[in-house]
Amino acid sequence: MTKFKAQGFNNTFKNARKGFRLVLKSEINIRIHIVIAFLVIISALFLKFSALEFSILLFIIALVIVTEMLNTAIEFTLDSIYHNKYSRMVGMAKDISAGAVMFASVISVMVGLILFGSKFLQL
Repeated sequence: MTKFKAQGFNNTFKNARKGFRLVLKSEINIRIHIVIAFLVIISALFLKFSALEFSILLFIIALVIVTEMLNTAIEFTLDSIYHNKYSRMVGMAKDISAGAVMFASVISVMVGLILFGSKFLQL
């Protein structure tokens, strides 16, 4: 048994949508990622990516957006626990989570160059 009330299936989706809206409202970086992802998907459709290429692209887009969301969650959690006071350890944790976003973004650019580069070479 848990001390928390069971949410029910519909409420879990409601809370997930609420979380996604919150990160969209609070973080400009994720809005930038979403716009770029939309443009990349449109470009992939225009270039007639194969199912495998499109799947890889979607996976990489999800990787970047998920890391950005986790970074935001870590920042909110630490700011809440430490009441927005400076702590060297909190700063390190935030830097590491931001580094994860940067790493995912760099990898996504490299994958994009490979996928789109091969399509442009075929033209």
